[in-house]
Amino acid sequence: MFTGIITARGEIVDIQSDGDWVFTIATPWDCQVIDIGASIACSGVCLTVTKRDARHFVVAVSAETLSRTSLGRWKVGSQINLERALKVGDELGGHIVSGHVDCLAQVTACSAIDDSHRLDIEIPAAFAGFVAEKGSVCLDGVSLTVNEVGPSNFNVNIIDHTWQQTTLGAVETGSVLNMEIDMLARYMARLLQVQK
Repeated sequence: MFTGIITARGEIVDIQSDGDWVFTIATPWDCQVIDIGASIACSGVCLTVTKRDARHFVVAVSAETLSRTSLGRWKVGSQINLERALKVGDELGGHIVSGHVDCLAQVTACSAIDDSHRLDIEIPAAFAGFVAEKGSVCLDGVSLTVNEVGPSNFNVNIIDHTWQQTTLGAVETGSVLNMEIDMLARYMARLLQVQK
């Protein structure tokens, strides 16, 4: 489990694609303290550490994950958002995030508003009902509050700190982001479905 509060940016430094894709990620963390088998949210996708050295960790990505996320677009040099798994007793600064991406969201407009930035986001219609005004959404691993919703779109405001410290500061019109809907919305929808 994660909170959607990014603690570092990583860089893809190597990609191997023999069966599963294998990514080597450079990070400012001391990777020697990361357990093999630990979960790390990489731009919102929960991945398992298979190897590590002092400044890098390695993850393997299945075809299923590649088909549902933006990871297939990663290249050597790509910057990604990183968050270590939540520990019992840690501060829950964002919202509960599982690292299981529901869909890809596309940025349809990006505009500066005073000291923040507004992103207009288009999502597949099947996920529109899970997004609520003033509810939570996770985009590329970042916990955000929804401003307004439309039939298959919504918008968020991003404060300057988040804009500078995460990869969201590099998005532009047409960018594709990993999106995870709020976990409570997911289970509420499922409960209503089975009670019909």
